[in-house]
Amino acid sequence: MPHLIIEHSEDVAGQVEITDLVDAAHEAAFSSELFPEYDIKTRAIAYQYHRMGQTRDSFVHVAVHLLDGRSDEQKTMLSEAILARIEPMLPAVASVGVEIIDIHRASYRKRVLE
Repeated sequence: MPHLIIEHSEDVAGQVEITDLVDAAHEAAFSSELFPEYDIKTRAIAYQYHRMGQTRDSFVHVAVHLLDGRSDEQKTMLSEAILARIEPMLPAVASVGVEIIDIHRASYRKRVLE
């Protein structure tokens, strides 16, 4: 944990290398010192079809899913660290955002191969 899911409009790939964007978000999460690096999972999804109100403006949205229990201060620091790292890479992108989403710890399950 956490899972960083970077959703973006397809045209963003023409403005920045998506692997660089993934690396920057991943490194920002690690620099928060909230998680060991091996626990951070980061991925990106491009959207061909989208609307932003009445337009098709470009966007990048990072959803950070993490197990509940972190303080509001920790979550704020994490979202600000990620935004500060990726925003300079995206000067022509109309909307850049980060949100923290708590995963209910008591009901979270995953399979681990031994």
